[in-house]
Amino acid sequence: MPTPTPAPGAGAVPPRTEAVLSRLQLMVTRKLDGLLQGDYAGLLPGPGSEAGESREYRPGDDVRRMDWPVTARTTTAHVRRTVADRELETWLAVDLSASLDFGTGRWLKRDLVVAAAAAMTHLTVRGGNRIGAVIGTGAAPVPTRRWRAAPAPTGPGVTVRVPARAGRKEAQGLLRAIARTPVRPGRSDLGALVDMLNRPPRRRGVAVVVSDFLAPPQQWGRPIRKLRVRHDVLAIEVVDPRELELPDVGVLPVVDPETGELHEVQTADPGLRRRYAEAADAQRAAIARELRGAGAAHLRLRTDTDWLLDMVRFVAAQRHARTRGTTR
Repeated sequence: MPTPTPAPGAGAVPPRTEAVLSRLQLMVTRKLDGLLQGDYAGLLPGPGSEAGESREYRPGDDVRRMDWPVTARTTTAHVRRTVADRELETWLAVDLSASLDFGTGRWLKRDLVVAAAAAMTHLTVRGGNRIGAVIGTGAAPVPTRRWRAAPAPTGPGVTVRVPARAGRKEAQGLLRAIARTPVRPGRSDLGALVDMLNRPPRRRGVAVVVSDFLAPPQQWGRPIRKLRVRHDVLAIEVVDPRELELPDVGVLPVVDPETGELHEVQTADPGLRRRYAEAADAQRAAIARELRGAGAAHLRLRTDTDWLLDMVRFVAAQRHARTRGTTR
C-alpha cells in the first residue's frame, strides 16, 4: 500500500511524494468517504447567517434582523430567522519530533503521521469546510511563522502554521507543508503545540492531535483538556511494535533520535525484555488514561498494521456510538 515518504529536507515536495499524496487522496475518499455522509454530529453550531423563515417581532429581538418586506406587506413587525451554519472548521496539531523518524514495521512513524493527516484532511474538506494545521518539529520553544507557498524554513526548531482554508487545492497545499517539513533533532513541546490551537480562541469545531505522545502526559494533558472544552478532540497516537517489546536478537545497538545517545542493549536477557514490555505497557496505559480523562477520542495506529483499515473501523465505531447515543 503506498504511503508518504519522509521529506528529504527543505525545499519543494519531490515528484514521488506528490504522487503518493495524490494516491492517498484516492484511497481515503474511496474507503472512508461514505462513512461520514450526512449532518455533523457533535457540538451545537451557532445561529449562522443564512436567511430562513420570518416570524412576528417580539420585545428583545435584534432589530438588525427585521424583515422589512414582510413587515410592509403584513403591517406587522417581523424578524428574519437564520439557519444554523453547518460549516465545519478542523485544525490539526502535527508533532514531527525526531522520535517520529523511526519505524521497524511496514512504514516509518512519520509515514503514518502524513497518512493520518491526509485522511483527516480529505474527510473534512468538503462542502466549504475549512482545515488548518500547526506543525512542530525540533526543540521548543521557537518562533511561529505564517506558511506560504515557499521552501520550508531551515534551522533547528520550527513551528509552521497553515491557516484554515476551504477547498481541495488548499488541502493539498496543507499536506505538502506537512510532507516537506524535515524532522529535526530534539523533541518539540507537544503541550505548547496543542496550546496554539487554544490561542486565539477559534469557532467550535474539530481538533486533531497527531503524535507518538512520548512526552510526559503532564506536559500535554492540560492543554488537551482545555482544547476539549470548546472543540471535539481526536488524538491519533502513532506506535511502532519495537516501542512495545524487544526482540531476542542478542546485543542490540540503539540510538536515541532526540539526543543522539548510543546504547547497547542485551536483548537475550528475558528479564530485561519483560521489564521493557511492562514499562511500555505502563507508558501506553498512562497515555490512554490521560486522553480519556481529557475527553478526547483516541485512535492508535501501528507501523506494522493496515492503518487505513484501523481508521475505517474507528470511524465506523464512532458513528455507531453517536447514533446509539453513547459516549466515547
